[in-house]
Amino acid sequence: MENTQKLLVTSSPHVRSKRTVHKEMLDVIIALVPAGIAAVYFFGYRALILMLASVLTCVLTETIFNKATKRDNTIRDLSAVVTGLLLAYNVPCTLPVWQIVIGAIFAIAVVKMPFGGLGQNIVNPALAARAFLLASWSSNMSEFVSPQRVDLLSTVGDVSAVSSATPLSDPASYKIMDLFLGNIPGSLGEVSALALLIGFIYLLIRKVINIKMPLIYILTATVLGGLFQGFDNILGYILSGGLLLGAFFMLTDYTTSPVTPKGQIIYAVLAGLLTAIIRSFGGYPEGVSYSILLANLVVPIIEKYTRPKVFGVDYSKQKGVENE
Repeated sequence: MENTQKLLVTSSPHVRSKRTVHKEMLDVIIALVPAGIAAVYFFGYRALILMLASVLTCVLTETIFNKATKRDNTIRDLSAVVTGLLLAYNVPCTLPVWQIVIGAIFAIAVVKMPFGGLGQNIVNPALAARAFLLASWSSNMSEFVSPQRVDLLSTVGDVSAVSSATPLSDPASYKIMDLFLGNIPGSLGEVSALALLIGFIYLLIRKVINIKMPLIYILTATVLGGLFQGFDNILGYILSGGLLLGAFFMLTDYTTSPVTPKGQIIYAVLAGLLTAIIRSFGGYPEGVSYSILLANLVVPIIEKYTRPKVFGVDYSKQKGVENE
Protein backbone atom coordinates (compact mmCIF):
# COMPACT_ATOMS: atom_id res chain seq x y z
CA MET A 1 0.00 0.00 0.00
CA GLU A 2 1.31 3.38 -0.92
CA ASN A 3 2.01 5.88 1.81
CA THR A 4 -0.58 8.62 1.94
CA GLN A 5 -0.28 12.04 3.53
CA LYS A 6 -3.11 14.04 4.94
CA LEU A 7 -3.75 17.36 3.27
CA LEU A 8 -4.41 20.09 5.80
CA VAL A 9 -6.89 22.64 4.50
CA THR A 10 -7.17 25.94 6.38
CA SER A 11 -8.98 29.19 5.79
CA SER A 12 -7.23 32.37 4.73
CA PRO A 13 -5.01 34.17 5.43
CA HIS A 14 -2.29 31.68 4.60
CA VAL A 15 0.58 34.16 4.78
CA ARG A 16 1.35 34.74 8.43
CA SER A 17 3.60 37.18 10.21
CA LYS A 18 5.28 37.26 13.60
CA ARG A 19 3.91 40.77 14.09
CA THR A 20 0.98 40.98 16.50
CA VAL A 21 -1.26 43.79 17.68
CA HIS A 22 0.58 43.74 21.00
CA LYS A 23 3.95 44.19 19.30
CA GLU A 24 2.64 46.93 17.01
CA MET A 25 1.17 48.88 19.93
CA LEU A 26 4.34 48.39 21.95
CA ASP A 27 6.36 49.90 19.11
CA VAL A 28 4.00 52.88 19.03
CA ILE A 29 4.39 53.35 22.78
CA ILE A 30 8.17 53.24 22.46
CA ALA A 31 7.99 55.80 19.65
CA LEU A 32 5.87 58.08 21.86
CA VAL A 33 8.34 57.98 24.76
CA PRO A 34 10.66 60.76 23.46
CA ALA A 35 7.73 63.19 23.21
CA GLY A 36 6.66 62.25 26.73
CA ILE A 37 10.17 62.86 28.07
CA ALA A 38 10.23 66.24 26.34
CA ALA A 39 6.84 67.12 27.86
CA VAL A 40 8.04 66.31 31.38
CA TYR A 41 11.28 68.23 30.79
CA PHE A 42 9.52 71.39 29.59
CA PHE A 43 6.33 71.31 31.68
CA GLY A 44 7.41 69.46 34.80
CA TYR A 45 5.84 66.72 36.87
CA ARG A 46 2.31 67.81 35.99
CA ALA A 47 2.77 66.52 32.45
CA LEU A 48 3.59 63.09 33.91
CA ILE A 49 0.51 63.21 36.14
CA LEU A 50 -1.77 63.96 33.18
CA MET A 51 -0.22 61.15 31.13
CA LEU A 52 -0.57 58.61 33.94
CA ALA A 53 -4.14 59.69 34.70
CA SER A 54 -5.12 59.38 31.04
CA VAL A 55 -3.48 55.98 30.50
CA LEU A 56 -4.77 54.44 33.74
CA THR A 57 -8.30 55.70 33.08
CA CYS A 58 -8.30 54.28 29.55
CA VAL A 59 -7.08 50.89 30.75
CA LEU A 60 -9.52 50.78 33.66
CA THR A 61 -12.46 51.90 31.49
CA GLU A 62 -11.75 49.22 28.89
CA THR A 63 -11.47 46.58 31.60
CA ILE A 64 -14.78 47.59 33.19
CA PHE A 65 -16.50 47.77 29.80
CA ASN A 66 -15.32 44.29 28.86
CA LYS A 67 -16.49 42.83 32.16
CA ALA A 68 -19.84 44.60 31.95
CA THR A 69 -20.44 43.30 28.42
CA LYS A 70 -18.95 39.86 29.20
CA ARG A 71 -16.20 40.17 26.61
CA ASP A 72 -12.63 38.94 26.80
CA ASN A 73 -10.30 41.43 28.42
CA THR A 74 -8.45 43.25 25.62
CA ILE A 75 -6.11 45.50 27.60
CA ARG A 76 -3.17 43.22 26.82
CA ASP A 77 -3.11 44.48 23.23
CA LEU A 78 -1.94 47.84 24.68
CA SER A 79 -4.22 49.88 22.42
CA ALA A 80 -5.81 51.52 25.48
CA VAL A 81 -2.36 52.65 26.60
CA VAL A 82 -1.71 54.20 23.19
CA THR A 83 -5.08 55.99 23.30
CA GLY A 84 -4.33 57.33 26.77
CA LEU A 85 -0.92 58.65 25.76
CA LEU A 86 -2.20 60.29 22.58
CA LEU A 87 -5.02 61.96 24.46
CA ALA A 88 -2.60 63.33 27.06
CA TYR A 89 -0.31 64.57 24.30
CA ASN A 90 -3.22 66.61 22.91
CA VAL A 91 -3.99 68.64 26.03
CA PRO A 92 -2.18 71.54 27.75
CA CYS A 93 -0.32 70.99 31.00
CA THR A 94 -2.81 73.24 32.82
CA LEU A 95 -5.82 70.99 32.16
CA PRO A 96 -7.39 69.78 35.43
CA VAL A 97 -6.81 66.09 36.01
CA TRP A 98 -10.52 65.32 36.43
CA GLN A 99 -11.20 66.67 32.96
CA ILE A 100 -8.66 64.43 31.24
CA VAL A 101 -10.14 61.51 33.20
CA ILE A 102 -13.55 62.30 31.70
CA GLY A 103 -11.95 62.62 28.27
CA ALA A 104 -10.28 59.22 28.63
CA ILE A 105 -13.58 57.60 29.66
CA PHE A 106 -15.24 59.18 26.62
CA ALA A 107 -12.49 57.89 24.30
CA ILE A 108 -12.91 54.28 25.41
CA ALA A 109 -16.53 53.96 26.54
CA VAL A 110 -18.10 56.07 23.78
CA VAL A 111 -15.77 56.11 20.76
CA LYS A 112 -13.93 52.78 20.88
CA MET A 113 -15.64 49.92 22.68
CA PRO A 114 -19.33 50.33 21.66
CA PHE A 115 -18.29 49.80 18.02
CA GLY A 116 -16.60 46.52 18.86
CA GLY A 117 -13.23 47.62 20.20
CA LEU A 118 -9.90 47.82 18.41
CA GLY A 119 -10.29 47.65 14.66
CA GLN A 120 -13.98 48.60 14.67
CA ASN A 121 -14.06 52.25 15.77
CA ILE A 122 -14.84 54.70 12.96
CA VAL A 123 -12.75 57.62 14.24
CA ASN A 124 -9.57 57.97 16.27
CA PRO A 125 -10.59 57.72 19.95
CA ALA A 126 -7.92 60.12 21.24
CA LEU A 127 -8.82 62.81 18.70
CA ALA A 128 -12.53 62.39 19.33
CA ALA A 129 -11.91 62.77 23.06
CA ARG A 130 -9.85 65.90 22.41
CA ALA A 131 -12.69 67.37 20.35
CA PHE A 132 -15.10 66.48 23.18
CA LEU A 133 -12.88 68.22 25.76
CA LEU A 134 -12.45 71.26 23.53
CA ALA A 135 -16.22 71.55 23.12
CA SER A 136 -16.86 71.03 26.83
CA TRP A 137 -14.07 73.08 28.39
CA SER A 138 -12.75 75.28 25.59
CA SER A 139 -11.08 77.80 27.89
CA ASN A 140 -9.07 75.14 29.73
CA MET A 141 -8.14 73.38 26.51
CA SER A 142 -6.92 76.67 25.02
CA GLU A 143 -4.83 77.79 27.99
CA PHE A 144 -1.29 77.23 26.79
CA VAL A 145 1.70 78.34 28.82
CA SER A 146 5.38 78.74 28.11
CA PRO A 147 7.53 76.05 29.74
CA GLN A 148 9.47 78.53 31.86
CA ARG A 149 6.23 80.00 33.25
CA VAL A 150 4.88 76.80 34.77
CA ASP A 151 4.95 76.87 38.56
CA LEU A 152 6.26 73.43 39.43
CA LEU A 153 5.27 73.86 43.07
CA SER A 154 1.59 74.39 42.25
CA THR A 155 -0.99 71.84 43.26
CA VAL A 156 -2.43 69.39 40.79
CA GLY A 157 -5.81 71.12 40.66
CA ASP A 158 -4.57 74.71 40.57
CA VAL A 159 -1.71 75.56 38.26
CA SER A 160 -0.13 78.98 38.67
CA ALA A 161 0.77 79.88 35.10
CA VAL A 162 0.49 82.76 32.69
CA SER A 163 -1.18 82.06 29.36
CA SER A 164 0.98 82.64 26.31
CA ALA A 165 0.30 82.94 22.61
CA THR A 166 0.98 79.76 20.68
CA PRO A 167 3.33 79.77 17.68
CA LEU A 168 0.34 79.31 15.37
CA SER A 169 -1.34 82.48 16.60
CA ASP A 170 1.89 84.50 16.83
CA PRO A 171 4.57 82.82 14.66
CA ALA A 172 6.97 85.75 14.67
CA SER A 173 7.49 85.50 18.44
CA TYR A 174 9.36 82.19 18.37
CA LYS A 175 12.69 81.08 16.99
CA ILE A 176 12.92 78.05 14.73
CA MET A 177 15.28 76.31 17.16
CA ASP A 178 12.79 76.72 20.01
CA LEU A 179 10.08 75.27 17.78
CA PHE A 180 12.31 72.35 16.87
CA LEU A 181 13.39 71.53 20.42
CA GLY A 182 10.07 72.26 22.14
CA ASN A 183 10.65 75.36 24.25
CA ILE A 184 7.25 76.78 23.27
CA PRO A 185 3.67 76.86 24.54
CA GLY A 186 1.44 74.06 23.33
CA SER A 187 -0.06 70.69 24.11
CA LEU A 188 2.15 68.19 25.92
CA GLY A 189 3.12 65.96 23.03
CA GLU A 190 3.21 68.41 20.16
CA VAL A 191 5.81 70.94 21.27
CA SER A 192 9.04 69.07 20.48
CA ALA A 193 9.47 68.38 16.78
CA LEU A 194 12.78 66.67 17.53
CA ALA A 195 11.16 64.15 19.88
CA LEU A 196 8.39 63.45 17.38
CA LEU A 197 10.90 62.91 14.57
CA ILE A 198 12.83 60.44 16.71
CA GLY A 199 9.64 58.47 17.29
CA PHE A 200 8.70 58.67 13.61
CA ILE A 201 12.07 57.34 12.50
CA TYR A 202 11.72 54.47 14.95
CA LEU A 203 8.32 53.54 13.50
CA LEU A 204 9.77 53.64 9.98
CA ILE A 205 12.68 51.40 10.97
CA ARG A 206 10.32 48.95 12.63
CA LYS A 207 8.05 49.11 9.54
CA VAL A 208 5.02 49.89 11.67
CA ILE A 209 4.09 52.69 9.26
CA ASN A 210 5.37 53.94 5.93
CA ILE A 211 6.31 57.47 4.97
CA LYS A 212 3.67 57.96 2.24
CA MET A 213 0.66 59.25 4.16
CA PRO A 214 2.56 61.51 6.63
CA LEU A 215 4.63 63.02 3.83
CA ILE A 216 1.63 63.69 1.56
CA TYR A 217 -0.34 65.13 4.46
CA ILE A 218 2.43 67.49 5.57
CA LEU A 219 3.18 68.61 2.00
CA THR A 220 -0.49 69.23 1.23
CA ALA A 221 -1.12 71.20 4.42
CA THR A 222 2.11 73.17 4.03
CA VAL A 223 1.70 74.09 0.36
CA LEU A 224 -1.94 75.07 0.73
CA GLY A 225 -1.21 76.86 3.98
CA GLY A 226 1.49 78.82 2.19
CA LEU A 227 -0.88 79.71 -0.62
CA PHE A 228 -3.50 80.88 1.86
CA GLN A 229 -1.22 82.68 4.32
CA GLY A 230 2.10 83.20 2.56
CA PHE A 231 5.36 81.28 2.49
CA ASP A 232 7.39 83.69 4.66
CA ASN A 233 7.32 81.41 7.74
CA ILE A 234 6.63 78.03 6.21
CA LEU A 235 9.07 76.12 8.43
CA GLY A 236 7.39 77.54 11.49
CA TYR A 237 4.06 76.42 10.01
CA ILE A 238 5.30 72.81 9.92
CA LEU A 239 6.90 72.82 13.37
CA SER A 240 4.02 74.60 15.13
CA GLY A 241 0.92 73.02 16.59
CA GLY A 242 0.00 69.39 16.16
CA LEU A 243 0.90 68.92 12.50
CA LEU A 244 3.76 66.49 13.12
CA LEU A 245 2.02 64.68 15.99
CA GLY A 246 -1.06 64.19 13.86
CA ALA A 247 0.89 63.16 10.77
CA PHE A 248 3.10 60.60 12.50
CA PHE A 249 0.82 59.04 15.12
CA MET A 250 -2.85 59.69 14.32
CA LEU A 251 -3.23 60.00 10.56
CA THR A 252 -1.53 56.59 10.24
CA ASP A 253 -3.88 54.79 12.62
CA TYR A 254 -4.58 51.39 11.03
CA THR A 255 -8.24 51.28 11.99
CA THR A 256 -9.30 54.72 10.77
CA SER A 257 -7.17 55.06 7.63
CA PRO A 258 -7.67 53.41 4.21
CA VAL A 259 -5.92 50.20 3.26
CA THR A 260 -5.93 50.80 -0.49
CA PRO A 261 -2.88 52.60 -1.96
CA LYS A 262 -4.95 55.14 -3.90
CA GLY A 263 -7.23 55.61 -0.93
CA GLN A 264 -4.31 56.48 1.32
CA ILE A 265 -3.24 59.24 -1.05
CA ILE A 266 -6.76 60.69 -1.25
CA TYR A 267 -7.12 60.43 2.52
CA ALA A 268 -3.84 62.24 3.23
CA VAL A 269 -4.58 64.99 0.69
CA LEU A 270 -8.07 65.50 2.10
CA ALA A 271 -6.77 65.75 5.68
CA GLY A 272 -4.05 68.20 4.56
CA LEU A 273 -6.58 70.32 2.69
CA LEU A 274 -8.90 70.50 5.70
CA THR A 275 -5.99 71.35 8.01
CA ALA A 276 -4.92 74.25 5.79
CA ILE A 277 -8.48 75.56 5.50
CA ILE A 278 -9.18 75.42 9.25
CA ARG A 279 -5.80 76.93 10.13
CA SER A 280 -6.19 79.73 7.60
CA PHE A 281 -9.87 80.61 7.81
CA GLY A 282 -11.21 79.02 10.99
CA GLY A 283 -11.83 80.71 14.30
CA TYR A 284 -9.39 78.35 16.04
CA PRO A 285 -5.74 78.47 14.93
CA GLU A 286 -5.23 74.69 14.96
CA GLY A 287 -6.99 72.36 12.55
CA VAL A 288 -5.17 69.03 12.77
CA SER A 289 -7.57 67.20 15.08
CA TYR A 290 -10.75 68.14 13.27
CA SER A 291 -9.26 67.57 9.83
CA ILE A 292 -8.19 64.01 10.67
CA LEU A 293 -11.53 63.28 12.35
CA LEU A 294 -13.43 64.49 9.30
CA ALA A 295 -11.16 62.47 7.02
CA ASN A 296 -11.80 59.40 9.22
CA LEU A 297 -15.51 59.68 8.52
CA VAL A 298 -15.12 59.46 4.75
CA VAL A 299 -12.67 56.53 4.77
CA PRO A 300 -15.45 53.99 3.93
CA ILE A 301 -16.40 56.06 0.88
CA ILE A 302 -12.77 56.44 -0.17
CA GLU A 303 -12.20 52.68 0.07
CA LYS A 304 -15.41 51.92 -1.83
CA TYR A 305 -14.19 53.80 -4.90
CA THR A 306 -10.51 52.83 -4.70
CA ARG A 307 -10.83 49.07 -4.32
CA PRO A 308 -8.96 47.04 -6.94
CA LYS A 309 -11.18 45.47 -9.56
CA VAL A 310 -12.13 41.87 -8.88
CA PHE A 311 -11.30 39.44 -11.68
CA GLY A 312 -13.99 36.85 -12.20
CA VAL A 313 -17.75 37.20 -11.91
CA ASP A 314 -20.32 34.80 -10.49
CA TYR A 315 -22.71 34.80 -13.44
CA SER A 316 -25.15 32.56 -11.61
CA LYS A 317 -26.17 35.58 -9.55
CA GLN A 318 -26.88 37.76 -12.57
CA LYS A 319 -30.39 38.11 -13.89
CA GLY A 320 -31.29 35.97 -16.89
CA VAL A 321 -28.60 33.37 -16.23
CA GLU A 322 -29.71 30.01 -14.94
CA ASN A 323 -27.70 27.74 -12.72
CA GLU A 324 -26.31 24.77 -14.53
